[in-house]
Amino acid sequence: MKKLLSVAGVALLTVLAAVFAFGQPAHAAAGFSVANGRLYDANGTEFVMRGVSHAHTWYPQQTSSFANIKALGANSVRVVLSSGDRWTKNSASDVANVISLCKANKLICVLEVHDTTGYGEQSGAITLDRAVDYWLSIASVLQGQEKYVIVNIGNEPYGNQGYATWATDTGNAIKRLRSGGLTHTIMVDAPNWGQDWSFTMRDNAGTVFAADPQKNTVFSIHMYGVFDTAAEITDYLGRFRTAGLPIVVGEFGFNHSDGNPDEDTIMAYSQANGIGYLGWSWSGNGGGVEYLDMVTNFDPNQLTSWGQRIFNGANGIKATAKEASVYAGTTPPTTTPPTTAPPTTAPPTTAPPTTAPPTTPPPGGCTASYTIVNSWQGGFQGEVKVTAGAAAITGWSARWTFANGQTVTQSWNATISGSGATYTARNVDYNGRLGAGASTSFGFIGSWNGSNAIPAVTCTAS
Repeated sequence: MKKLLSVAGVALLTVLAAVFAFGQPAHAAAGFSVANGRLYDANGTEFVMRGVSHAHTWYPQQTSSFANIKALGANSVRVVLSSGDRWTKNSASDVANVISLCKANKLICVLEVHDTTGYGEQSGAITLDRAVDYWLSIASVLQGQEKYVIVNIGNEPYGNQGYATWATDTGNAIKRLRSGGLTHTIMVDAPNWGQDWSFTMRDNAGTVFAADPQKNTVFSIHMYGVFDTAAEITDYLGRFRTAGLPIVVGEFGFNHSDGNPDEDTIMAYSQANGIGYLGWSWSGNGGGVEYLDMVTNFDPNQLTSWGQRIFNGANGIKATAKEASVYAGTTPPTTTPPTTAPPTTAPPTTAPPTTAPPTTPPPGGCTASYTIVNSWQGGFQGEVKVTAGAAAITGWSARWTFANGQTVTQSWNATISGSGATYTARNVDYNGRLGAGASTSFGFIGSWNGSNAIPAVTCTAS
């Protein structure tokens, strides 16, 4: 990544202001939408991303990362996927499973294709048009998930060469996605390895936004060594705010091989101006940037200095993240979920989740529904959702009996005990009180062999 050697023209604000003088039409979407430079969820509530990237395509066995990221306070996760051109393709069923993990952990899923990284400079990188082919090939698992999923077309779609066509190529990619039936909010990355030192995205963002027939596009800038001063950060982000264009910091770190980004200003300015940010990255970095791991070996109990900074520091995730309102009425995890991942030789295979119907409660009682969130050879991740009936309750217990010899090995957000094949889960101190119709959930890791039938679950309120 290289740094710009000249400064931007002074006419930018005038040009962008003219582009948006007519205003941005409201977008009636089934999911996320943008208006006046802000992102709104399906309930019309403003949503500001506070999350991290997770390298799912390279570590598909690390499915517990979603719960762990949520437990540290995030409201969103940017998930690395592959079209199959440079790495192993993430199938439609795998993507459906990723979405189910996001939803189970009340995270907004930002899905990105990584194979575009550095196109024009990086050998093997693919075009945005090729990335669109991938998105359309898995459209069936994306449609209907507009409340929970944002489509990031391609990661860092140009290197430092050949990026002059970024605006045309990005606009055409957006139009192809719309013609293919995707109505999600679309996120587009900047060229120049995401850092836009040439200001190509900044100066052409208005044209690209106008190319979207739904006016539902968000721009993503990656901030590493190019953004090593407060002035550079505030000027870049501030111009988007002034122009009424939606912008997020789609990647950033506290250090990098091309310079030392000013993460304090990135986080402080983003918080002060309602700008989303997604740090890079949860765990598993290589190639000399291992210092960008937020946790060591995917263990949430081993936060690195970068992890401590972004999750627990000033203007960090824990202090500033607000859960998307589409998850209102449910209780997010507040304790650290299990850290044991499925065997590395068997990536998850079950998607979408399978759910047993809830029982019917008496007035003032509760119902419980059982879902297999994820499954792999010999193991699975389960979730039980408890919902209060017509009156508020002060506590609950759920009970089920496995028919196929399954066992529970770890759990979170409930105290689970077993007697033979029968298991009883009781609320913990923070999720026992539920208003009428309100819900909470707890999860567990289990083992199975041969069959994994879904048991009926009864719920008793107190």
